[in-house]
Amino acid sequence: MDSILRVVSFGWGGYVVIWTLISAVRSFVLPRSDNVFLTRLVFQALFRIFQLRISWAKTYSERDWVMGFFSPVALLVLPVIWLTLISVGYMFMFWAVGVRPWYDAYLLSGSSLLTLGFAAVHNLTEAMLAFSEATIGLGLVALLISYLPTMFTAFTERETAVSLLEIYASTPPSAVEMLKRMHRIHGLDYLTEIWKDWERWFVELEQTHTSLIALVFFRSPHVGQSWVITAGTVLDVAALRSSTLDLPHDPKADLCIRAGYLALQNIVDFFRIPFNPRPRPTDSISVTRAEFMTLCRELAKAGVPLKPDLDQAWRDFAGWRVNYDRVLLVLAGLTMAPEAPWSGDRAIRIPPRLFIAKGKRERYG
Repeated sequence: MDSILRVVSFGWGGYVVIWTLISAVRSFVLPRSDNVFLTRLVFQALFRIFQLRISWAKTYSERDWVMGFFSPVALLVLPVIWLTLISVGYMFMFWAVGVRPWYDAYLLSGSSLLTLGFAAVHNLTEAMLAFSEATIGLGLVALLISYLPTMFTAFTERETAVSLLEIYASTPPSAVEMLKRMHRIHGLDYLTEIWKDWERWFVELEQTHTSLIALVFFRSPHVGQSWVITAGTVLDVAALRSSTLDLPHDPKADLCIRAGYLALQNIVDFFRIPFNPRPRPTDSISVTRAEFMTLCRELAKAGVPLKPDLDQAWRDFAGWRVNYDRVLLVLAGLTMAPEAPWSGDRAIRIPPRLFIAKGKRERYG
């Protein structure tokens, strides 16, 4: 009976260690998006705790300040969970090879994992387990440390573009403000030159934010700025340029819109939140026709050239907007983005249980 318990204990401990290692590799090393159970469990638990704290906040600035700690805290807690599980797994294996009682097995496991060396080994088997655990412990810590510069590099590049948009569209950014400002400086033709930059930004956004989940929740340094509302503003400007402005057709704007909505869709898909990846141009959007017409009147008052058939312009704009409308508002709600026209001001709040749902990713439509 004792031999069976030892075999079961060693097997269970080995399984916990291997499962934890695979979770760490899938979270930080695998060069593709992968929604890992352990990672999303940690983020979900912390998200609920932060939501409780946010419920006490009276202003958006206070909520923004609290949420600024969410991703850093999650990144600190995650390796602690990894090391704890590794320690428990090796405790079972040390017990299986004869380290008794459980307390001594736990001490030896902790001493080996943290390379403290205060618990001695007595045979080759224990030594092999201790060396392997120490290697794993150092490897996991080195893994996180090595990826922190990668995260902050991606964060810096993302926020550089977010800050640059303030030059064109103020804070919080507004599509109508950007178009009016570009027109005042006789720069509507300059839009053609910036679409390529934003297309690249969207591509990099998708790559980094589906590989490193913490980046999604990293907040901008300034209150009122957000990568989500920046994305929404750029997409709205491109959609208005293609549908409403009385200018020659610019295929670069169309490609920028496609790069943008594909990036946002893939990020939302990573969280397994349902959405329709192929909506019909006639599907409803969160922007109303009255809001669109108000925007057109404001642009016309500023002298921005508009197409004569605004009814057709509305249909064309809605046909573009429908591709990113839901995913934009979902991300605005998920990241608690600040209020901004046509994005943060109508964010969709998704319960935490949805964005950590396991199993096959669900799309509808």
